[in-house]
Amino acid sequence: MKRSATLLAFAAATIFSSLVYGAASVGQSAPDFKVKDSNGKEQSLSAYKGKFVVLEWTNPGCPFVQKHYDTGNMPATQKAAEAKGAVWLTVSSTAKDAGDYKAAPDFNAWLKEKGAVPTAALMDDDGKVGQSYGARTTPHMFVISPEGKLVYAGAIDSKPTARKEDVKTATNYVTAALGEAMAGKPITKASSEPYGCSVKY
Repeated sequence: MKRSATLLAFAAATIFSSLVYGAASVGQSAPDFKVKDSNGKEQSLSAYKGKFVVLEWTNPGCPFVQKHYDTGNMPATQKAAEAKGAVWLTVSSTAKDAGDYKAAPDFNAWLKEKGAVPTAALMDDDGKVGQSYGARTTPHMFVISPEGKLVYAGAIDSKPTARKEDVKTATNYVTAALGEAMAGKPITKASSEPYGCSVKY
């Protein structure tokens, strides 16, 4: 009886894990969503059909996120993407009961302080958007084509550390993927292992 209960618990955990982590795959259609942004406006992926879209999972309390914001790397990557015509959606999937959760006004204030310029900041408080994409870490990055296909998923760059000095020598996978995709070229690295703090669903 005890063994059956253990197996059931393991199966449930496995199913939950697959729901949280196994969703969006490169080459497949990116999951659509409807969610309010930090200014109370409803946002959806389908509203941006015909444009490249970058999704960035973030949490201001995470040292890996701080690495990319304190050095100006994430804001610079946002600006470069948007200058090419891409849409940038920063996503907070941090649960409200997490110690480092930021409500919309505080989240906006933090983004402004860091010089961030996302097209919108999504308040995914219930984690549904994050789970549909299998977002695991902050940061975790996704690039979506104008046709709605996922063309990149993974880390922002090639140096999986929280050391700020590593930004200068890292390959920015998001910038590279966007540049190649927009030029109609095959993406050299379409996926990578995301690194950072676990998303606090």
